[in-house]
Amino acid sequence: MSDDGYDHATVERRWQEAWDDASVYRTPDDVDDPTYVLGMYPYPSGQLHMGHVRNYTITDAYARYRRLRGDDVLHPMGWDAFGLPAENAAKERDSDPADWTFDCIDTMRGQMRSMGFGYDWEREIATCVPEYYKWNQWLFRRFHEEGLVEQRAADVNWCPSCETVLADEQVEGDAELCWRCDTPVEQRELEQWFLKITEYADELVDDIDRLEGWPDSVRQMQRNWIGRQPGARLEFEIDGEPVEAFTTRIDTIFGATFFALAPDHPISQAVAEEDDEVAHFIEHEADPDGDEPNGVETDLTATNPATGEEVPVFVADFVLSDVGTGALMGVPGHDDRDHAFATKMGVDIEPVIAPSEDDVPDVSEAAFTDDGVLVNSGDYSGMESEAAREQLTADIESADDHVQYRLRDWGISRQRYWGTPIPVVNCPDCGPVLVPEEDLPVELPEFVNTTGNPLDEATEWQHTTCPECGNEDAHRETDTMDTFVDSSWYFLRYVAPDLDSAPFDVDRANDWMPVDQYVGGIEHAVMHLLYSRFVTKVIADMDMLEHREPFTNLLAQGMVQLDGEAMSKSKGNTVSPQRIVEEYGADTARLFMMEAAQPERAFDWSDQGVRSTRAFLDRLYELVTEFDPDEATGEDDAVAAYVRDEADAAVAVATEEYETLTFNTALREAQGLAKTLRQYREYGDVAAGPSADGGTSVHPETFQRGLETVVTLLSPVAPHVCEELWSELGKDGFVVDAEWPAVEVDPDEAAKRRRLVENTQEDIRDIMGVAGIEDPEAIDIVVTPEWKFRALEIAVESDASNVIGEIMQVDEIREQGDAAADYGQDLQAEREALVRTLDPDSEFDALERAAWLFEREFDADVRVLPADEADADVLKRAEPGRPAIDIHE
Repeated sequence: MSDDGYDHATVERRWQEAWDDASVYRTPDDVDDPTYVLGMYPYPSGQLHMGHVRNYTITDAYARYRRLRGDDVLHPMGWDAFGLPAENAAKERDSDPADWTFDCIDTMRGQMRSMGFGYDWEREIATCVPEYYKWNQWLFRRFHEEGLVEQRAADVNWCPSCETVLADEQVEGDAELCWRCDTPVEQRELEQWFLKITEYADELVDDIDRLEGWPDSVRQMQRNWIGRQPGARLEFEIDGEPVEAFTTRIDTIFGATFFALAPDHPISQAVAEEDDEVAHFIEHEADPDGDEPNGVETDLTATNPATGEEVPVFVADFVLSDVGTGALMGVPGHDDRDHAFATKMGVDIEPVIAPSEDDVPDVSEAAFTDDGVLVNSGDYSGMESEAAREQLTADIESADDHVQYRLRDWGISRQRYWGTPIPVVNCPDCGPVLVPEEDLPVELPEFVNTTGNPLDEATEWQHTTCPECGNEDAHRETDTMDTFVDSSWYFLRYVAPDLDSAPFDVDRANDWMPVDQYVGGIEHAVMHLLYSRFVTKVIADMDMLEHREPFTNLLAQGMVQLDGEAMSKSKGNTVSPQRIVEEYGADTARLFMMEAAQPERAFDWSDQGVRSTRAFLDRLYELVTEFDPDEATGEDDAVAAYVRDEADAAVAVATEEYETLTFNTALREAQGLAKTLRQYREYGDVAAGPSADGGTSVHPETFQRGLETVVTLLSPVAPHVCEELWSELGKDGFVVDAEWPAVEVDPDEAAKRRRLVENTQEDIRDIMGVAGIEDPEAIDIVVTPEWKFRALEIAVESDASNVIGEIMQVDEIREQGDAAADYGQDLQAEREALVRTLDPDSEFDALERAAWLFEREFDADVRVLPADEADADVLKRAEPGRPAIDIHE
C-alpha cells in the first residue's frame, strides 16, 4: 500500500476483468431459487449522472446481497432507447438518431462497467432495435384482438416545439408545460390510437391495496390519477330536453341553486350562436386553469328533478367536458368551488346538510362539505347523508348509480420518427388494417432531417399494398408509439432477450416474475408504473402470465443534491461520476452514496464525505493486509469473546437492514466492526509489549473471522476492494460467490448488550466529569441484584395500575423491604418508558467482556462485580441495564 492508500484503479480493473473472465454475473436460464432485482432502465443520454449511479448502486448492492444469501439472481440492464431527445439531437447534428443513440449506449455501458455493476450483459436489450420493437407491434395486434385498441378523433395535448402529442401525464404543472421542453401545451383535435386502459380502471385501483411492498405515496398517487368517484347520473330538463349530469353528492340536490355547462358542451355551443355575451366568454374569457371559477349566465333554466324548481343555467369554465358529462348541478352550500362561483355570480346559497337537525350551519361565508343530516330537503329531511344518497337515487326516475374516473384511455400516437411504427396500413377502401403478424416488424425507414414528423417525408416507405384487398394506393400509418409502450413490458424481455418467436419466454417469465425488487425515481409513479401494471394484467388475461402485477416491492430512490438543490446540467451543479471514479475509485463513490442516507431520501453530495469514505477504505485495506495470523499470539479470552460478540451482532443487524434495503445502517455495522478490530489490534499491540518482534496479542482465529465478516458485509456495496481483501485473507474463490455469515445472535439481544456497554461508558465519563477525576486508579462496575431484574420484568409485563402492589407480591422482592418499595416507586413513575434488559448473567458476561474497552479509554484497572461481591452502599445504586459505578483515585 502506498502512502496515499491502495491503488483503486489497479484493483478495480483487476477484479472487473476477473469477473468477466469467470462470467460471474451470468444468470442461468433454469434456476431453483429465483430473485429478480431490477433498476428502471435509463434513457441513453450520453453520460451517467449521480442519480443513475445511486439508483444502480442500490439494485447492485441488493442483488449481490441476495446472491450471498444463496439466491439465483436475475439483475439485467437495458436501454430505453427510443424518444424525442435522440431525434432532436440528430436534427441538431445533422446525423441519425440511431447513431446518436448507440454512441450514447456505448459510453454509458462503459461507465457502468467502471462502476463494477454486476449485470448479466448477455441479457442486455435496447428498445430501438427491430428485434425488440417488433414485439411492441405484436402486442398492439394482440391488444387489438382483445378489443383494447381504438382509433378516434380526440382533443390532444400538442407541444408546438416538440411537434408531437403528449399524454396527460406528460403535461406538467398549473401552467401546463411539456415535460420535455417546458413549452406551453396546446389543444388540437387529431386522429389518434388509444389503448383502452379504462377497461381495467377498477382492477387497477382495487389492486393498489395489494401492493404492500410499494411506498404509500406512490400508491396514493396512482389512486388519485385513476380518480374513481362513485356517484349518480341524473337528468335536469332544459327547454323540455333532458341533460345528464353526474354528482357524487345527490344527497345535496335540494340545495342545487344553479346548473352549469362546460364551454364546449353542445348546448353551450348552440347558445353561443345566438348570444354574443356567451360566445365572447367561450372564445376569450373561459380559463379552466384559472385561479377562480368563472362563467356567464344564459337565458336558459333547468328543472331540478327532486324539487321541480327552475334554476339558472350558466356556462362555466370549471366544468370540463371530459370529466363527468360536461354538466353539473351547482350546490354552493356544500361545495367549495360552487360556493365561490355562486358568491361571484350572486346565486342563492342554501344549507341542506347539517351536523345535526338542531345545528344548521351558516353557509353564507363558507360551504359545509361534510356528510351529515339532511335539512330543508322535504320528505328526506332528517335522513343521514349516506342513506339519503341511496334513497334519492332510487326515487328520482332518471337517476342511477354511476362510477366516474379521472383516468382516460392511453393515447399512444406520437408524430415523430424515433419510435415504434404503429403496424397499421390505411387503405382507401378498407380503412385502417393491421399489418399481418408474418410481416412484422414494420421497420423504420432511413431518417430524413426535416421539421415535423420525418415519417411524413418518407413517401416510398409510406406507400404499400393493403393486406386485405390488395389496393396499391394504401399507405402506412406515420404515427409512432409512445415510448411508455416500450417500458410497459421490457422487464419480461430480459428473461429471454434473444427469443425470436415471441416477446418473452412464458415459462421462464412465470418462474422469475413478478420482479422482487424494483428501484427507480418517484417521477415514474404514475405513467410508467401504471402502464406496466395495465399491460401486465392484459398479458395475464391472454394466458401468458400467471401474475397480474409486475413488481412486488418498489423503492423510489431519493435525489442526489448539491448544496440543497437537485443536480442539474441547466443549473451547473453536477458532479461527474467519472471524475469521482478516477480520483477516489468506484467503491468510494458507491460506499459514500449508500452510507449517506436511506435510499429513499435525498442527500447532499459532499466532497468531504467522499474523502472520509476513501480514508475508511484505506484504513480497512491496511487493517487486512498488515495482519499476519502466524504472528498473532493472543489467547481466546474475554476480550476475544467481546470481539466475536460484536461480529455476531454486526451480522445480525446488517442482515436485517440489507433485507429492507436500509444500506446506511448495515454499512455502519460493518464500519463499526472494523473500528472494534482496530481497537482490538491496538490493545493487543500494547499487551504484546515492545519485545513482541512485530507480533500482536490478538486471538488469530477471532481476528481473522472478524476481518472476513467486515469484508463480506461491505462487499455488496464496495465489491472491488472487498474482492481484493478476500484474496488477501487467503480465501478461495470470489467474495461475490461466498456465503453470507451465519446469524448467531438475536438482534434485540445484541442491541441490549450494546446499549448496556454504551450507557456504562457514558456513566463513567459523567461521574469523572462531575467529580473532577482525571486519572482514576481503578473502576468497579457492579451488576444489579437479581430481585431488581425480576421486579423490572413484572413491571414491563403488568397491565395493573399499581405496579408496586404486583411487585411486592413476590417473596424475594418483598424481603428487600424499603429498598423494594423505593425501586417499585421508581418503576411506577417511569413505567411508560420501561424496556426489557439482559438477564443478570448475560449482563455480567457482557460487561466483563467489555472491560478492556473501559480500561483502554480510562487507563484504569476495571473490575466487574456480581451483586454478592459488591459493597452494599455501591450496590444499592445499581439497576438493570445501568450498573453501579465506583471510581477509585
